[in-house]
Amino acid sequence: MKPFSLAVLGLPALIAAAPLSALQAAEPLVVVDDHGGVSALPYYDALNLQPRIGAVQRSPIPIPQLPSTIDGEAQILPVRSAKLTPGAVARRVIEAPGLQPFFLIGDDEVSHAWLRRHEASLRERNAAGLVVNVETAQGLERLRALAPGLQLWPVSADDLAERLGLRHYPALITATGIEQ
Repeated sequence: MKPFSLAVLGLPALIAAAPLSALQAAEPLVVVDDHGGVSALPYYDALNLQPRIGAVQRSPIPIPQLPSTIDGEAQILPVRSAKLTPGAVARRVIEAPGLQPFFLIGDDEVSHAWLRRHEASLRERNAAGLVVNVETAQGLERLRALAPGLQLWPVSADDLAERLGLRHYPALITATGIEQ
């Protein structure tokens, strides 16, 4: 048979099967296949999730602690975000339901003035502050003195800036938008 006639004969079968495939697409597809491999059990054992009967108990894996004091924070300073500089931020809408408000600032005059102007609003929103450019513990303390009671954490934010499409700070990020 010629390829053209095969295509013509196959067309009615394709048309007849179309409603069946549409019906099948509405049901969830479950694919089960085992290609062998290595057991993941050792990874779960390392987590110490549940003790196994007759197994030797291992000591838990220590979880590193973040610095909780100013002295501890001094160890991670200076914090620099190469992709962020002080400047104007255009207001725009985002959809991030459930996102706790947070803001980005640096240890510079633009951020200092912005923090003074917006302190009450940030406090009302319970916004957390990320200090994205700060050289010293004294610089971080100056910012904290401008807005006592607000949480301010020194954090490099290059990845965050890229994900949010930000190039400048200060900026307030909420569940519904980015603004300055």
